[in-house]
Amino acid sequence: MPLNKQNARRMSLGAGLGLVCAMLSATAGAVEPSTALKWSTDPSTHCKFVAPESLGDGPKYWTGPCSNVTRVATGVGMIAARNGSKAGPTFFGEVRAGVPIIGVVDDGNGYRAGLFDGNEIGAAKEAERVDVDDSFEVAARAAKMVSAQYAKEKNAASAKHYQAVAKQLDSQLNRD
Repeated sequence: MPLNKQNARRMSLGAGLGLVCAMLSATAGAVEPSTALKWSTDPSTHCKFVAPESLGDGPKYWTGPCSNVTRVATGVGMIAARNGSKAGPTFFGEVRAGVPIIGVVDDGNGYRAGLFDGNEIGAAKEAERVDVDDSFEVAARAAKMVSAQYAKEKNAASAKHYQAVAKQLDSQLNRD
């Protein structure tokens, strides 16, 4: 694999995610959720995950892969908060063993992007540009996956909405 800008960023993301995973593995637990983190359970699928603090205290829903054995979210997807019948803040990104690793929170007023610190996404004031760019790449991929899931369920309106979200997240990579 030639070392170009994109491959260097992928290697950087891989190394960064490896460090974050190593750091969180002691608290996340592959089988039994840790009590050190605030765990949520999707009310419809019973899948467990940790949501970024900015998603609030209301019910949250996971759209993405969930282990059939542990009922813990893992992979690229979306955590959506609900406030009654209204949509709340949303996380798009990667979750491992139920714990967010990297992604973007859309609170309706803007984006918070970066790595998960155990409480929040992108909380580090000095987030590196590569972390922010990688966050938007993962988030756009997550929104595309959510769109495909809705399309598979024959929900054309939601599929179209999340395809537009993916484009908006992807467009953040073209800023300077």
